[in-house]
Amino acid sequence: MAYYRKNNSEDENQPTRVKLPRGKEVLGTVEQRLGGNKMMVGCSDKIQRNCRVPGRLKRKLWLRPGDVVIIEPWEFDNKKGDVIFKYRPNQVEFLKKKGLLKTQENEF
Repeated sequence: MAYYRKNNSEDENQPTRVKLPRGKEVLGTVEQRLGGNKMMVGCSDKIQRNCRVPGRLKRKLWLRPGDVVIIEPWEFDNKKGDVIFKYRPNQVEFLKKKGLLKTQENEF
């Protein structure tokens, strides 16, 4: 007889592991969709990059303005990059608590 653990909403809100940028990878926020698989992303290193979603992730990674992502800048052009990973809302809160992601303050 198999026993299954109940899915509690408390377990889903607690991130077990959060992927962090490694090497040249940078955190960023999607600012504007440009059509197709391209978008403008404001990165944590104060550079605004024109990024694309690679073909292997095109069907798996659905992005909207405001989503927090990991960007891998291109070697030959620092103004462009590839989107590698999208954070879930509970992971974004974890990044804010740790100080890795700066919160945007509203002017209103």
